[in-house]
Amino acid sequence: MLVLALSASAAENPGATTSRTLVRAGAFVDVASGAVKANQDILIEGTRVKEVGSNLAAPPGATVIDLRGLTVLPGLIDCHTHITGQPGDNYYVDIFRRSPIDAAVTAHVYARRTLEAGFTSVRDAGAGEYVDIALRNAIDRGDVVGPRIAAAGLPISATGGHGDLSGFSPYLRFEGFSNIADGVDAIRRLVRSNVKHGADHIKFTATAGVLSEEDSVGAPQFSLEEMKALVEESHMWERKVAAHAHGALGIKRAVLAGVDSIEHGSLIDDEGIRLMKEKGTWLVADVYNDDYILAEFAKKGYPEKILEKERKIGRAQRENFSKAVRAGVKVAYGTDAGVYPHGWNAKQFAHMVRWGMTPMQAIQAATAGAAELLGRSDSVGGIAPGKLADLIAVAGDPTQDVTLLETVAFVMKDGKVIVSR
Repeated sequence: MLVLALSASAAENPGATTSRTLVRAGAFVDVASGAVKANQDILIEGTRVKEVGSNLAAPPGATVIDLRGLTVLPGLIDCHTHITGQPGDNYYVDIFRRSPIDAAVTAHVYARRTLEAGFTSVRDAGAGEYVDIALRNAIDRGDVVGPRIAAAGLPISATGGHGDLSGFSPYLRFEGFSNIADGVDAIRRLVRSNVKHGADHIKFTATAGVLSEEDSVGAPQFSLEEMKALVEESHMWERKVAAHAHGALGIKRAVLAGVDSIEHGSLIDDEGIRLMKEKGTWLVADVYNDDYILAEFAKKGYPEKILEKERKIGRAQRENFSKAVRAGVKVAYGTDAGVYPHGWNAKQFAHMVRWGMTPMQAIQAATAGAAELLGRSDSVGGIAPGKLADLIAVAGDPTQDVTLLETVAFVMKDGKVIVSR
């Protein structure tokens, strides 16, 4: 199905360095126009796309990649991952017998799986001890293989909030960098600390959550004043802000504070949808992982309290996602991968379609839309001259059957072939 060939001059001179690649695509998903185009060629020079068109001539010395039996798309983008880890077989083992060192040792495995699944860029939603930043740097240096990472560093939480360890003895302590900040001054300091240590964006927990042991699933956990300070400080340092927010009041506070995206958005109400549209706030809703949590987390020993919260919120999140899509809220693709196994990121496409999006809209959410949220539209999210050469290919037309994206046949990042099946 897949053919790679060297032009004659390169074959005659195997010591020559090939810096140009011509990809011949059977079909091409143009996410900018929302159209599928036939018989397109993509000329790549170094790490970037040079030209896109029909019947392009292969330059001397170029590598030719024949994908005429496949459909080519831009590399996919997941805007909500926790790429440095995923649940093991036991909830309490994960907490008490594993440390950030374990996460650092295994993070590259999850990074490779994510890239090989066709996700060439991710926005990570926070990790302890700045492991996500270290992983990003290792990938950028070429030390390990993985997607391009926009890292958050420490996810900012209030005391007793979703990012704090609750439900255990008050004498229990873990050493390390603290992600807890209460009050305007402490929040500003923690934002600055994250920036100092290399965060690309700032993530905070505006409300309670599911996979933690506070009583509520969606109550606000920062005041509007605190949220405004966090956003103001982050934007001053030119960092976008992602707000973990399930509950309706916390969502509205975060939007009014000026966050760039609402993560999860499970219990959003009509006023929240109106505010998000009015302010152009992005919704990043993980509408797949409810299936995995309810199927697997009891086996992993998660407390019944957590499972009950998921039962209350899963269906509501999907129904409210549908409302937001119908209302025209901007949606970027984000899965919460790490809650379920890395490499399964594409399983969410089918759920986004089931709950209101067309296949093309779901693909655009994971390409052009995600790139816009990241502020990286100049380099990723599409296949066009000047953009990074991030390409994937699948057998068949994913705009007709979006589940095809769960099995990619070809992955290229920065002009380098990662997968060719």
